[in-house]
Amino acid sequence: MKKKYRKQPYDVANIRRLLEPGPVVLVSSAWQGKTNIMTMGWHMMIGFQPALFGCYIDESNHSYDMVVNSRECVINLPTAELLEQVIGIGNCSGADQDKFSLFGLTAAPAEEVAAPLIAECYASFECRLADAHPNPNHPLFVWEVVRAHVATTPRLPKTLHYRGDGEFMVSGREIATLERYPNQRR
Repeated sequence: MKKKYRKQPYDVANIRRLLEPGPVVLVSSAWQGKTNIMTMGWHMMIGFQPALFGCYIDESNHSYDMVVNSRECVINLPTAELLEQVIGIGNCSGADQDKFSLFGLTAAPAEEVAAPLIAECYASFECRLADAHPNPNHPLFVWEVVRAHVATTPRLPKTLHYRGDGEFMVSGREIATLERYPNQRR
């Protein structure tokens, strides 16, 4: 028998803690000889072919001007081992310091864009700006992933998922369903 949940009213301002969209990423950027890294927990896949990645970057963030001017970035996927760096990067400004140096991360050269990969991250996705739509609150950036770099192991990395209010989850076990539902989209 399937479980039925007893529900109660919930503050709509906190539903983000239940609907987090995916793993925390580190966005690296470069402009006029300087680099930066920002922590991002809210983003979404928008398309598959081409691969399109959407996110909001607030104008007050140091990375905003860098990505607007360069029209490119790298989306890096950290694992749980980088929790302290993820938190530290998200709580300081790159306007004042070199975050690669401060957090002991390695800037590796990308192949298609000037922004660096983060060598310690499980995966890095080189992106070019496909579209940017400002709205009254935040500009929505749509990035086309032009090159992907993914580690060969582990197959299922332990990624971080931000739930708000200083709480993170680590990705859990995989549930494979392809054998039961072979027609599902891969």
